[in-house]
Amino acid sequence: MYKILYAEDEESLAMIVKDTMEVRGYDVTWCKDGKSALAAFNQEKPDICVFDIMMPEMDGITLANEIRKIDNIVPIIFLSAKSQTTDVLIGFESGANDYIKKPFSIEELLVRIKTILSRDQLIAHESPLDSSTFIIGEYTFNYATQELFYQSEKIQKLTSKENEILRMLCENKNQILKRKIVLEELWGDDGFFTARSMDVFITKLRKYLKKDERIEIINVRGVGFKFIAP
Repeated sequence: MYKILYAEDEESLAMIVKDTMEVRGYDVTWCKDGKSALAAFNQEKPDICVFDIMMPEMDGITLANEIRKIDNIVPIIFLSAKSQTTDVLIGFESGANDYIKKPFSIEELLVRIKTILSRDQLIAHESPLDSSTFIIGEYTFNYATQELFYQSEKIQKLTSKENEILRMLCENKNQILKRKIVLEELWGDDGFFTARSMDVFITKLRKYLKKDERIEIINVRGVGFKFIAP
């Protein structure tokens, strides 16, 4: 049974969402503020987190940032009435895997949860044939362990999304990787907000790979990305 950590200060909404998730077979821990959610995270070790952003004691963004200091892998979904582009980007930059705008359909939330958990389970059970190591200039990228090394020193544990995007870039090195293909494979759609989310992850990958000046991830306007590497 998958464990969900759910943080939401609006009790009436929280009870509906919690009850629905439990009916679908999930083990749900509900917290009504960010501070108690952080304590519950350390105790419960959930498989996925679902956080409101505007909460007392500690907001969802701060909560996600604190969690990412100790766990770079666990999926995080934000639920928020704040739907401006900048708000969404801040959410993804804090380490979120998905962002759902309020008001939302509980069925949509359940589909997003199922999709993320199914994808992470698939990655965790990849066959040895699919688990590859890529040499990228002075970097080594271990897709199986989601680790990036620079001159034999591990410098980054990648999130699931970062791991998958970098794999696709490596498999299409020095070619154009179409944005639409990445979005549909990793997010399930190529809408505006998912596209902006992908841009955040691309920016992070550029930062990780900046030690080798020969490596570039070029934005091909209106098409996708070209990964230049020796």
